[in-house]
Amino acid sequence: MSEITTVGLDLAKNVFQVHGADARGQVVLRKKLRRAQVLDFFATLQPCA
Repeated sequence: MSEITTVGLDLAKNVFQVHGADARGQVVLRKKLRRAQVLDFFATLQPCA
């Protein structure tokens, strides 16, 4: 996977959409998370450049 430089998070009541892009703006991550998964996901995500 390419290095993620930008992360977008669409907030909702129960299901969140995460979008990650590299330095060129290319999508490298799209993920649907439940509320209980959000903190664990961001805790393990590599720091963005």
